[in-house]
Amino acid sequence: MSAASSVFQKAAADGRAALIGYLPAGFPSVEGAIAAATAMAEAGADMIEIGLPYTDPLIDGPVIQEAVHRALTGGVRIADVLHTVRALALDGVPVFVMTYWNPVDRYGVDAFARDLAAAGGAGMITPDLNPEEAGPWLSAADAHGLDPVFVVAPSSTGERLAKVASVCRGFVYAASVMGVTGERDAVSDAAAGLVARVRAHTTLPVGVGLGIKDAAQAARVAQFADGVVVGSAFVQCLLRAPDTDAGVTAVAGLAADLARGVRAAGKTRLWKTSARPDDAPSGGDNG
Repeated sequence: MSAASSVFQKAAADGRAALIGYLPAGFPSVEGAIAAATAMAEAGADMIEIGLPYTDPLIDGPVIQEAVHRALTGGVRIADVLHTVRALALDGVPVFVMTYWNPVDRYGVDAFARDLAAAGGAGMITPDLNPEEAGPWLSAADAHGLDPVFVVAPSSTGERLAKVASVCRGFVYAASVMGVTGERDAVSDAAAGLVARVRAHTTLPVGVGLGIKDAAQAARVAQFADGVVVGSAFVQCLLRAPDTDAGVTAVAGLAADLARGVRAAGKTRLWKTSARPDDAPSGGDNG
C-alpha cells in the first residue's frame, strides 16, 4: 500500500477527510519552508505537497506566484526541492511534489523519479501533463514506486474523467473551479458535483483543492470529498509574516484550524471514502 493510500485509509477509518497542505520549496528560504511544512504536519495536516518553483506557473494565482518568484530569486534549485522532501519524509510525513512538467522533462523523467523516490517522496502531482503524453512518467513512476496524480476540472467530460482517473494512483486531484489558485469567499457549487462524477469512474480517493481558506470551507468540502487541499492560504501566512518564526507559527495555527474543520465535518459526511460510485449523489450543491 502506498503512503497516500495509507493516509486516506486512516482518515476514512476515522470517519473524516484527509487534510493536505501545500507550500513551495525555498520560500521564505529552504529551511524556512521545511520548518513551515513540519509545523503544518504537526498541527494536523495528513499529507504535504511541496511545490517545485517554476518561472511560468500557469495555474497559480498571485499569492503562490509571489512566493515562487521569491524562491527563484533566492536561488532555489531542484536539489533544494528534493532536500525539502527528504527532510519531511524523515519525519514520517507523506510528501508529494507538485510541479509543472517542463522542469521534470529537462531534469530527465526517470532520473527525477529515481531521485524523488530516493528522497522518500510519495509521488508527484502534474497539473499541466495530460495522460496522452504521460507515458514516460507513468513508466518511471511505476519503476520507482511513486504515485502519479493528475488533475481534473469542472469542465472535464465524462470520457476525460475516466481517462485521467485510469492513470492516477494514490488519489485524483479535483480542481474545484476553473481558473488559478487562490483564496475565495465561498467553495464552488461545482466541486461536489465534480467529485460525484469522478467517483463514477474510479474507487480512488478524490482530493479537492483551489480556493479553500478556512475551517468553515474545509468542513464543507470534507462533507463530500476524501481530501481537502489547501495552498494559497498557507502561503499567505508566510507572505504576511514579519519573519520566518512568525510565519511558521501562523502556518501551524491555520493547519490546526483547518484540521478542526475537517474533523468536525466527519459528523455530517454525505458519503464515505469506501462507498461505491453508485452510493454517491449524482451531483449539484451538497453543502
